Amino acid sequence: MTSCKPTSKDKEEYLRKPDWLKIKLNTNDEYKGLKKLMREKNLHTVCEEARCPNIHECWGERRTATMMILGSVCTRACRFCAVKTGLPNELDLAEPERVADSVAIMNLKHVVITMVARDDLKDGGAQVLAETVRAIRRKSPATSVEVLPSDLGGVKENLQLLMDAKPDILNHNIETVRRLTPRVRARAKYERSLEFLRLAKEMQPDIPTKSSLMIGLGETEEEILEVMDDLRAINVDIMTIGQYLQPTKKHLAVKKYYSPIEFGKLRKIAMEKGFKHCEAGPLVRSSYHADEQVNEATKERQLQTEL
Repeated sequence: MTSCKPTSKDKEEYLRKPDWLKIKLNTNDEYKGLKKLMREKNLHTVCEEARCPNIHECWGERRTATMMILGSVCTRACRFCAVKTGLPNELDLAEPERVADSVAIMNLKHVVITMVARDDLKDGGAQVLAETVRAIRRKSPATSVEVLPSDLGGVKENLQLLMDAKPDILNHNIETVRRLTPRVRARAKYERSLEFLRLAKEMQPDIPTKSSLMIGLGETEEEILEVMDDLRAINVDIMTIGQYLQPTKKHLAVKKYYSPIEFGKLRKIAMEKGFKHCEAGPLVRSSYHADEQVNEATKERQLQTEL
């Protein structure tokens, strides 16, 4: 496996997308129904805001969705992300109940609750995220709930607020390799993300932890393996690895498109290193096939609820 050498900042090379990145659209009734409900309930999804390539599969076939709470405007300006950046809206304290109502109406099997970074809030948005988990539990006890928070400012007490709500999976993305973090992520720090994941496992050892890595930004194979080792050193259970795709010309350019064979090799290495589950592929994103990653205890709870 090789990596492309970074080109100069002034003269980025734009690579043509390979055939394996072609997306199959599925605008069936399930997809249309979910989209209509999102608009009616004034809900945001990272599926739409971040232009996820798997939206038609998740909405149209698997009945899974990734809700984005705390508004649609992020306080950070990461150079890989298509979510709007600026001054956030006022806090919507009714949002947890509204999200929970929608999850119940959609009868979702699994829901991922993510958020824009809210560095303007003392708790980073942890309380609203925790209340959303609890509201979904009350109204849809058979739905597994995964949370995908920001680093919540790196404040331990903020993370504790969230972990006390006991989500089924705690997902926090490392996003890129150590060397590229300052250029790729705004305000976030590689070590702080590792500490966030370490503390989450310490607070609730039975809750699986998960992290995602984008590749194609100029990293080397050795750096990818270093990320795997760093995540396993803090007992992260699940890893996803996907191809970085440039949202607009204003964002970082793709340095390399990895082939499906290369992704297969990375998945094999990840499993050999001890991850309980690894999704790796050109179109894989953090919440891709997330419904398959809940632990056995959660599946047993869902079964009992359905009975």
